[in-house]
Amino acid sequence: MNDNQEEESNLKSRRSFLNYLLGTSAFALLASIFYPVFSYLIPPKKNVPVVKSVIAAKVGELKPNSGMIFRFGKIPAILIDTPKGELRAFTATCTHLGCIVQYRADLERIWCACHNGQYDLNGINISGPPPRPLTPFKVNVKNGEVYVSVADNAV
Repeated sequence: MNDNQEEESNLKSRRSFLNYLLGTSAFALLASIFYPVFSYLIPPKKNVPVVKSVIAAKVGELKPNSGMIFRFGKIPAILIDTPKGELRAFTATCTHLGCIVQYRADLERIWCACHNGQYDLNGINISGPPPRPLTPFKVNVKNGEVYVSVADNAV
């Protein structure tokens, strides 16, 4: 093999290496652009709670006209002791953008601080941007404990 052929062979191997490097770089660039787009367009699987009932509080732990946040499986929920002494529970996730709601005793309403959304004590959206009511839960008191379970009409 003469020097000319050896130099041509080295150029071919360098050229093929550069072509490989540029090809993989272009593929990596396209993948880094399109992966977030595709992952945004494909909705994630919905986590449906497998929990049917939880102990939210003990009797007397919640004062009249107050509320508390608790976990119902994987989702936050709110337990409210209304001014009339009735216990009610709903999902604590605002139906507008998913912020956590809270009970406002001064308004006697469930309130979302993100965009001033308001729900009445039945979980019905009455003010602000929330498009749907909160999902209700069934509340039972047994043996000094407040049990919250999936309501029969819950979706």
